[in-house]
Amino acid sequence: MVSVAVYQGPFGREQAERLLWRAGFGPRPGEVDALSRLGLDAAVRSLTRPGRERFVGAAPRDDKGRALAPTDVWGHDHLWWLDRMVRTSRPLVERMTLVWHDWFATSLAGVGSQKLMLNQNKLIRRLALGSFDTLLRELTKDPAMLLWLSGTENTKWSPNENFARELMELFTLGAGRGYTEGDVREQARALTGFRKDWRRGAGNVNFRFESDRHDSGEKRVFGKTGNFDWKDAVRLCLEHPKHGSFFVEKLWSYFIPTAPDAATRRSLEALYRKELKILPVVEAILRHPALHTGPRMVKPAAVYNAGLLRAVGRGVDTFAWAWLSGQSGQRLFMPPNVSGWNDERWLDTATFRGRWELANYASRPFALTEKEAASLPAEPQALVDGAVTFWGSPTLRQETRAALVEFATNAMGDADVRWKRTSYRYLVANALRQLVAVSPDLQTS
Repeated sequence: MVSVAVYQGPFGREQAERLLWRAGFGPRPGEVDALSRLGLDAAVRSLTRPGRERFVGAAPRDDKGRALAPTDVWGHDHLWWLDRMVRTSRPLVERMTLVWHDWFATSLAGVGSQKLMLNQNKLIRRLALGSFDTLLRELTKDPAMLLWLSGTENTKWSPNENFARELMELFTLGAGRGYTEGDVREQARALTGFRKDWRRGAGNVNFRFESDRHDSGEKRVFGKTGNFDWKDAVRLCLEHPKHGSFFVEKLWSYFIPTAPDAATRRSLEALYRKELKILPVVEAILRHPALHTGPRMVKPAAVYNAGLLRAVGRGVDTFAWAWLSGQSGQRLFMPPNVSGWNDERWLDTATFRGRWELANYASRPFALTEKEAASLPAEPQALVDGAVTFWGSPTLRQETRAALVEFATNAMGDADVRWKRTSYRYLVANALRQLVAVSPDLQTS
């Protein structure tokens, strides 16, 4: 029996909150307390085995109240997926869909069809916690992937190495780990045979495998010889001795910012190698001490955006999220390259401005006005408490609370005439809401 370390410490609000952010998109009101009462094991099971999907709240709309058209209107694909992140009752499944979208980074910029990108997204979601073998096989012949990595241009007369290289470098083994340039060339030959026919109508394409385009000759891959085809190309990668360690380390990195120790890696690899199942490895990672006691982790921009909306009970009701996604560094369906998004750039001088705007737009419909001023407290600590409560009472460090109280104290200290003593209450309260949302504590989990 494979044994992986399990966190044995207290499982309270702080631990439940981190789990909801790492394995989803943050809590809705009341979810932190509900999850913390379950205990670690039951909390993890509630996320990994959530049952039938339900959507909470109103269906997504554009600024004019119209239904989204994700296959036709620019940016509506992003809004469609963001809505799922906000309203789903299966946040881990949705989060894993985002993980695989980054792992098998495919971009609308190269595919050119929102319909095909959405079809790939639905495929990934269906297989998100199942067999990695099945997921990889299905994505290898997926139309969006075939277009993105030149699969339909790979023929026996003119082999294209694009997908073959990424299959090993990014998807299964890691750069320079256990394969040679010769293996790339031979894998490209094994992967020949896919074809597309463009037909009338946007996105109406016929993708298929044709044996007369496939190189049926003998190939030599990883020291093995055979008349390999595309299924063999996938199988050989998954059977490679370097695959297991690559898989668990990369999957781990989506949940925990520090690398696993050697014993943990070996245990997770043994767990994965039994059947190449994703779910057992994810469950083990979510229970691991490193997730609950390790350093904080920056939230991807889409996760941050969805989490803000979940916290205040707001749905997708404006096109602004589509263009703000670019400013904050994560336009869904548009990863920057085949390597996916760079986690080291989630917070830089460019993307932080986008996150500032995300927080501003999320809270804007709830902004306090002069009408509420008289009912608000004037005491700085009470104003800070109200701003924290607005976002669902997230855990804040003492340093963050102290900085917020100092800001409120200085701001209210400038209220030196009667009208300021009233009006500054709502102005400072709104400012505090913004500052809580963009604090290091809410940018990380």
